[in-house]
Amino acid sequence: MSRKPDIELRRGWTTGACATAAVQAALGGLWEGRVPASVQITLPRGETPVFAIERSEIGEGWACAAIIKDAGDDPDVTHQALIEARVEVSQGGVVFKGGTGIGQVTRPGLPIAVGEPAINPVPREMMQAVVTDTAARLGERADVTITLSVPNGAELALKTWNPRLGILGGLSILGTTGIVRPFSCAAWIASIHRGVDVARAEGLAHVAGCTGATSERVVQGLFDLPDHAMLDMGDFAGGLLKYVARHPVPRITIGGGIGKMTKLAQGARDLHSGRSQVDLAALGQALGRSEIEDMNTALQAYETIGKSMADWVALNALGTIRGMIPESVIADVVVIDRKGEVLARA
Repeated sequence: MSRKPDIELRRGWTTGACATAAVQAALGGLWEGRVPASVQITLPRGETPVFAIERSEIGEGWACAAIIKDAGDDPDVTHQALIEARVEVSQGGVVFKGGTGIGQVTRPGLPIAVGEPAINPVPREMMQAVVTDTAARLGERADVTITLSVPNGAELALKTWNPRLGILGGLSILGTTGIVRPFSCAAWIASIHRGVDVARAEGLAHVAGCTGATSERVVQGLFDLPDHAMLDMGDFAGGLLKYVARHPVPRITIGGGIGKMTKLAQGARDLHSGRSQVDLAALGQALGRSEIEDMNTALQAYETIGKSMADWVALNALGTIRGMIPESVIADVVVIDRKGEVLARA
């Protein structure tokens, strides 16, 4: 992998990781009559962080626990927010509810159904696992309702893209790894540049830049690339491609999900949600599908249109890339879905 910046920044924890830890602590209150002072959880990639419990309460058939989110050195609007979980005995397995400050999904095209609290799939899986494991250990039934709250979540959400995406009333509970890995833009782009330098110095014939962990895994597997050929691109497609224009490599693959790759296809070079958005009207015009203009996300458009849209995205993303790098560099594109299935290549 590409080297990280010389100045080591402190990592933090996602809202999903904090919520999971709060649930585990609250289950202690519900089933053991005592909320611990701290809990340790296991994250999707095996890390086992410990979280201090900020406050807790126990009642008849319910308990709650709260954790202050530490985002490390990342400029995250939820840094120091209180993430609270209330668990209560119920029926029918694990049920998730959104309390104060948790947004509700009101538009299609997101990974959570309309009407559901904005608690993303991986955090739900993490909390479900904690309930199942704890219930098995204590001989209890894994039938609980989990209500998550962030007291100032509605105010914080106004500083995010949630309202534009149709997530109203509060924040989303997010995270796929549980870890917030902070980089300033300049430091992250510098790490990308160093990755290209290492690849060139070692004479690698093929490198790849991907928008996230899932696309990186898929692309690396498709082309059987070594770890040091995988450049930590993230949202900074432009930062990578402009550097490759000045420091060419024989071949580069760019991979990512349908949303970010649609932005690249439309000419965006910074793919972060806070700095670029899919132009749905232009997308609809390009595909001859006027109904796209009223949709919420590129994912929703893809789910409506299917393969022809994915092919358009791959081809036009390749066009953006080709316009930034020398003709001598072979370039290709891989577009995937959230599960890591390849939707299109160009």
